[in-house]
Amino acid sequence: MKTKFPLHSSCSKSILVFHGHDYPSLQLLGSYVPAQSLRNGAERSYAVSFQRHLVKHHVTGIHEGYTFYKGGEKKIVANAASGQPLESESGASASKSTGKLAGNAIDAFYRFSRPHTVIGTALSIVSVSLLAVEKLSDFSPLFFTGVLEAVVAALLMNIYIVGLNQLSDIEIDKVNKPYLPLASGEYSVGTGVGIVTSFAIMSFVVGWITGSWPLFWALFVSFVLGTAYSIDLPLLRWKRFAMVAAMCILAVRAVIVQIAFYMHMQTFVYGRPAVFSRPLIFATAFMSFFSVVIALFKDIPDIEGDRIFGIRSFSVRLGQKRVFWICIGLLQMAYGAAISVGAVSSCLWSKVITVLGHVVLASILWTRAKSVDLNSKAAITSFYMFIWKLFYAEYFLIPLVR
Repeated sequence: MKTKFPLHSSCSKSILVFHGHDYPSLQLLGSYVPAQSLRNGAERSYAVSFQRHLVKHHVTGIHEGYTFYKGGEKKIVANAASGQPLESESGASASKSTGKLAGNAIDAFYRFSRPHTVIGTALSIVSVSLLAVEKLSDFSPLFFTGVLEAVVAALLMNIYIVGLNQLSDIEIDKVNKPYLPLASGEYSVGTGVGIVTSFAIMSFVVGWITGSWPLFWALFVSFVLGTAYSIDLPLLRWKRFAMVAAMCILAVRAVIVQIAFYMHMQTFVYGRPAVFSRPLIFATAFMSFFSVVIALFKDIPDIEGDRIFGIRSFSVRLGQKRVFWICIGLLQMAYGAAISVGAVSSCLWSKVITVLGHVVLASILWTRAKSVDLNSKAAITSFYMFIWKLFYAEYFLIPLVR
């Protein structure tokens, strides 16, 4: 018996089951559809739909696989072309970071060492050592070894002295020289103490191993005066007193450097008797003027911090402008004396070089001094560094004085 399904205006859904199962009736729009017809039609419809679904799924899979393949191919090509870019970039970044850290460390130590003083110390020792040379054969390996020993030991002590001064002046330098490593916080106090201690020890070790008593005593006296100048202990920190501070710098830069290092070369390296030659006396006298000028002038740009922390420098007591022109006057006197010494020399080439050289330096000094803006800290600091350049230039002339 064939069952008919009435068709109504609304439809009721039956659950379709295939492969041998009966299908409930479906009413569509009030008409009856035979169940067997529905079954056959539904199976055909489902089969077609299922095949379409499989085809669509297969095509989609192929497309997705192709897309994945293409993406993977691009990644493989990129990796092959770049040579493992992630690892390379990581290595390059680490190398760059290490290089930057090393550069920063070198720059901080460079500023800590106060390079203008390092250059001045090295030049002065080489120049004074040349005063002990009497003949061409004196330029032997013995000479160069003696100079090297003196320079290395002195530079180590120089860094101890300038480093100790920075340790004692951290708060002042935050006002006057905020770019220094201790004042800026790049170095901790512990780091500063470690540096100055190790450099002082190394300096004495070099002096002791060398076996030169003039060199060892030069280091010892420099150590004592440099410590007394800076360290904040009872009866010390002599930099607070303008006259005493100037005498400390004069003793080291003018007396110890000229006489002690000359004696190191004359008596220890060459084994000759100690003599105070005319060039040595000239160098000591001239550098006495220059050392006083450096001692006075270095405080001119630092007047603000010195005033705040009670450092009674000549600049604080007399004013920047007055001290500035006192320094210019002292240097012009020194150049005038040098010109006179050169003029009475019995050696023609020495006379010409000494006179002309000091005339040129005195003229440059006067011209530059007149153009300095004394209300500008930057201008005063720049001129102070210019004075150090004149200091270097003098040590090129001193060995030529005869």
